[in-house]
Amino acid sequence: MHIEDTPSPNHDARKHPVSLLVLHYTGMESGDAALARMRDPEAKVSAHYMVWEDGRIARLVPENLRAWHAGVSRWQGLEDLNSRSVGVEIVNGGHDYRAPGGGLPPYPDAQISAVIALSREIMAHHAIPATGLVGHSDIAPTRKIDPGEHFPWARLADAGLGLWPDFETGAACVWSGGDASRLNAQLAAIGYDTADIPAALRAFQRRWMPRAVTGLADADTLRRLAQIAAAYASATSSSSSPQA
Repeated sequence: MHIEDTPSPNHDARKHPVSLLVLHYTGMESGDAALARMRDPEAKVSAHYMVWEDGRIARLVPENLRAWHAGVSRWQGLEDLNSRSVGVEIVNGGHDYRAPGGGLPPYPDAQISAVIALSREIMAHHAIPATGLVGHSDIAPTRKIDPGEHFPWARLADAGLGLWPDFETGAACVWSGGDASRLNAQLAAIGYDTADIPAALRAFQRRWMPRAVTGLADADTLRRLAQIAAAYASATSSSSSPQA
């Protein structure tokens, strides 16, 4: 894995240990435009890494420093996520710069392979748990929608990064009508900020049910929510258990 140093001045000191890896798309017309913006001191934005479509990786900010990529965000009750995370920008036009024909632009195989290799190294170095791999939309559901519903989270899970429970064989769940408190509790148990429930549900669906991003708590969403909450509880319990 080759990494090219392209330093950005947009960083400051960390205040907390790293416990999260945040994935973004650049959402700009080109990688060159995104790189220039993240290196512009007037823009006041940056990330630790940027991954090009062909798999090249640019390093903008050393991991021991605080890059400015997460903004106002919250996950698992934690704030100041810039201090707690490594940020990776993935070159992709996203929702603002769509592919010809209007669809969301794909993530090329070479790019995702590089994201997997880089993420594996970052998560191992900082001992980031599976529950600490997040998208920008997960941690800022009222503001952000990247890396988008076309990002291949399942492929990362197949490579041992993050979680992707089997929808068909996961735990079943019976809901009673109007059980809003349980819905809120399960979203919060995964990590979502529940100040705006429809926004949190859309963020959840964008990651876990990308063909049905409605913000509505339908039966499929509630079933999937129960499965993901159970998977996160199991992963958290396993990571906190004493080792033999």
